Amino acid sequence: MTTAVLTPPPAVPTTPTLPAVQQALTLAWRNVVKIRKQPEALMDVSLQPIIFTVLFVFVFGGAIAGDWRDYLTYLVPGILVQTLMFATQGIGVALNNDIAKGVFDRFRSLPIARSAPLVGAVLSDVVRYVTSMTVLLAFAVALGFRTTQGLPAAALAVLVALAFAMCLSWVFVWIGLTVRSAGAVQGVGFLATFPLTFGSTALVQADTLPGWLQAFTRNNPVTHLIDTVRGLLLGGPVAEPLAWTAGWAALLLAVFVPLAMRAYRRRV
Repeated sequence: MTTAVLTPPPAVPTTPTLPAVQQALTLAWRNVVKIRKQPEALMDVSLQPIIFTVLFVFVFGGAIAGDWRDYLTYLVPGILVQTLMFATQGIGVALNNDIAKGVFDRFRSLPIARSAPLVGAVLSDVVRYVTSMTVLLAFAVALGFRTTQGLPAAALAVLVALAFAMCLSWVFVWIGLTVRSAGAVQGVGFLATFPLTFGSTALVQADTLPGWLQAFTRNNPVTHLIDTVRGLLLGGPVAEPLAWTAGWAALLLAVFVPLAMRAYRRRV
C-alpha cells in the first residue's frame, strides 16, 4: 500500500499592509479629491468669515468701539477663532453621512488600521480650516487690518489656531459617530460652540461683561486661544494663554480620541 504524501499548497504572495500613518494620509487624500470635485463644499467656510466680519464691524463696530476701523483690529483674531470653531462641526456631519451611506462598511473590509478612516478625515479637514483663515485674513487686510508683530508671529498664530482646531475636531468626530442623523450633529454642535464662542473675548473685552460672566469668559478655552492669537498678531501677553491653549488641546485629544475610537467600533 502506498501512502499519499500531502504537500501544503504554495503560499499565496501577500502585499504588506501600509503603515497606519500612510493609510490615514491616503484616506485624507480621498477626501481632498472629493472637495476638488465639489468645491461648493467649501462655500460655508468661504462666506461665513466675510459675513461675520461685515456684520460685527459695520453694524456693531461703531457702537462698541466708536470707530469701525479700531474695532476691526480688535475683532479679527476673535473672528478667526470663531469661524474655526464653527468649521470643525463639518467633520461630524460628513462622518455621519458616510456611515449612513455604507462607506465605512467598505473601509472595514480593507486591511487597514481601524483608526485610519478617522485620522484621515481629521487631516483632510485642514483644507477647510486653511480656506476659512485665508479668506478671513485676505478680506480683513483689504479692509485695512495689519499685524504689528511681523509675518513670523502671524504665521505662528495661524498654526496655533489650526492645531487647536484639529484637536477640537475630535469632539465632533465623536458626536458624528454617536448621534443618529446629520441634522442632530449640527444641533448638538451649535449648542456646544455658541456658549464657548460668544462667551469669550472674541467680540468684547472680558472687563465689560457682568461679574458672573467674566468668570466663565476668563476660564473659557476659546478665550485662551483668542488671547494667544491676538497677542501674536497685535502684541500682548502670549506665554500664559499659549500654555493654557496647549493644555486644553492635549486634554481634548486625551479624552475624545479614545471616545471617538470606541464609538467607531460600536457603530461599524
